[in-house]
Amino acid sequence: MEYVSRVPRPPLDGLIDDLYYLEGASPYPWLTLPPMPSAVFILNLGAPFRIRTGIETGEYADGCVITTPAHALAFGYPPRTRSVGVHFKPWGMAPFLPMPAAELCDRPVTVEQIWGRPATAELRDRLATAAGPHEMLALLEDELRRRLCDTTGLGLVRHTSGVIAATTGAVAIGDLSAVAGVSSTHLAQRFKEIIGVTPKRLARTYRFTATVLAIDPAGPVDWADLASRAGYFDQAHFGHEFRRFTGLTPTRYMEVRRRFLREHPGHTLDVGPLPAD
Repeated sequence: MEYVSRVPRPPLDGLIDDLYYLEGASPYPWLTLPPMPSAVFILNLGAPFRIRTGIETGEYADGCVITTPAHALAFGYPPRTRSVGVHFKPWGMAPFLPMPAAELCDRPVTVEQIWGRPATAELRDRLATAAGPHEMLALLEDELRRRLCDTTGLGLVRHTSGVIAATTGAVAIGDLSAVAGVSSTHLAQRFKEIIGVTPKRLARTYRFTATVLAIDPAGPVDWADLASRAGYFDQAHFGHEFRRFTGLTPTRYMEVRRRFLREHPGHTLDVGPLPAD
C-alpha cells in the first residue's frame, strides 16, 4: 500500500498529528483497530468500506468521522482502497464538529452528517482530480484551515490532555482538576464535550497504548513484569484492561500480532491494526 503523510502548518499542528493519503490493497479483508488516543477523519475516494462496532456494521461511501474511541473497531476494506484522512490529537476534532464529541463516542458517522452532502461531494471531487497525494493533502489542509473555529473549553482540555499524554496516563485525575482550578465534574464534562471520553478513560487509553507499543513481538514477553512496569495493580488487572481494549487476551493478541508480522513484514499498516478475518 502507498502511504503519504505530513504534519500541517500552525495552528493546525496543535490539533492534528498528521494528514495522510492511503491507497492500495489491504493485507486482510478486516482489520481491528484497538483504541488509541486519537480521533480519525477519513474522506473516501474509492469503493465503500465498512466499520463494525460490536455487533453493528455500517457502510461508508463518502468517508467517516471517529472521535477518540473507547472500544476496538473493525474496518472492512474493499479489494482496493483509496482515501485521504486526518489523525487528530484527542482534542483536535472538536473545532470541526457541529455537536459535542460525546454524541459520537464509539459511533462512527459519515462525513456528510458532519459537513453536509454538497460540501462533502465538492471536496471529494476536488481531491479526486488533484495531481497526486501531495496536492490532495494541501487541499485538505486548506479546507480544515477554512473550517477551523473557536471552541469553548478547548484550551482547558488541551492543556490537561497534554499532561496526561506526557505521563502516559500515570497521573491522578484529581490533581489535574486541582491544578486547572476547576472541579472534577466540570473537567469531566469538558472532556466529554471536546474528546468524547472522561479524563480517566483517556489516561487509561494512553497507558494501554504505551504499554502495547513497548512490546517486542519478535521475542518472549514477561506479562507480569510488563504489567508492573506500566503501573497496573497486577497481571490480572492488566489482562482485564487488555480484553476491554482489544477483545483479546494478551496471549491471543500476540498470536495475531505475530501473524501480521509473519505474513506481511514491513507493511505500512503494521502499527496497531490486527487481522480480524
